[in-house]
Amino acid sequence: MKYNDLKVEKNTRPGRKGRGIAAGQGKTAGRGTKGQKSRAGHNKMPAGFMGGQRAIMQAVPKLKGFKSIHPKAEVVYTDRLNELSGKVDNYKLAEAQMISAPFVKVKVITRGELKSKIELETQFASKTAKEAIEKAGGLFKQVPIPQRPASKKEA
Repeated sequence: MKYNDLKVEKNTRPGRKGRGIAAGQGKTAGRGTKGQKSRAGHNKMPAGFMGGQRAIMQAVPKLKGFKSIHPKAEVVYTDRLNELSGKVDNYKLAEAQMISAPFVKVKVITRGELKSKIELETQFASKTAKEAIEKAGGLFKQVPIPQRPASKKEA
């Protein structure tokens, strides 16, 4: 060990507040004058407490109902799949502008008639949509949502 490698901490004592004028933090001890915050125990007030007035979270109007944090699946109809052929996944659906991005949940729902033979790989499909795909000679495979590629900063 070298002398310059030593980790030295100061031996400072906590300040003694309210011990007279000469101590530097006498009389009001840095709390200002009067009021709830100058008294002992002022830090035991609940969050949002406004001096006995109605708290902010009680005053703000609430929204009715429930808002889910989970994003809804984007819907693709079977009659739109007639435009595609071969292997169809999230990337191909996004390229055909049937969904907003390849990194979203996709659910295929029956509407119209499916004539093209496709190999569908998405997250969800209705029971009737699966039957329509198999009737057209294709098959459905459930796959997880594709992950976004890592950004250059993270890599």
